[in-house]
Amino acid sequence: MRSLKFVAVVAMCVLALGLVASASQNKFGVADSRNISLTAPTWVGGVLLPKGDYTVLHTMEGENHIMVFKQVKTNKPSEAKVKCQLVPLAQKALRDEQTFTLNAAKERVLHTLIFKGDLAQHVF
Repeated sequence: MRSLKFVAVVAMCVLALGLVASASQNKFGVADSRNISLTAPTWVGGVLLPKGDYTVLHTMEGENHIMVFKQVKTNKPSEAKVKCQLVPLAQKALRDEQTFTLNAAKERVLHTLIFKGDLAQHVF
């Protein structure tokens, strides 16, 4: 009975370590999931996202890098899906960074995202 409990505990530890390892960076040097806050309405791809908190998922569609922005903590979440280009960084990013451009209507348009600890920046 004790050995069965021991095996169960070891299996749970191995599973937990596997989950932690899979949550780290992928082969592109970026994490698969991050969180950001937009402090003002922002165009991401062809979607105007309201200010708020978002989960950002890095996915692949064939050879294309795709970022999916999903708003959290709201009853009617907004979502945007946009193609990005990964540009390698010289070293791991020391902090999160977001850069924006302004369109003709003087609205913010997301241009780049860098997440602390990643080895590449996302350019839109």
